[in-house]
Amino acid sequence: MTNAFNRREKLNKMVLCASCSAIQRNWRRAPGHAELVQASSRKVERSDGHTVTVTSYRCDACGTRWEYENDRTNQQAGWSVVGG
Repeated sequence: MTNAFNRREKLNKMVLCASCSAIQRNWRRAPGHAELVQASSRKVERSDGHTVTVTSYRCDACGTRWEYENDRTNQQAGWSVVGG
């Protein structure tokens, strides 16, 4: 619980650039922006047995780290902030 709280507090203190602030989170197919630099991709197996691709990005403008989950079965997959 403490780790989740600390992470939430850290994310709340981050300052996102205007472009990062405009990204629609947790919505599959939402666009990113031009200053996101792709870092790596990995395959993740979900509990129901299907595999999704998760791609990491970093914003050149503000340094925010993002992940994009491409899961055709979950409309709420998509962009999420993972650090700054």
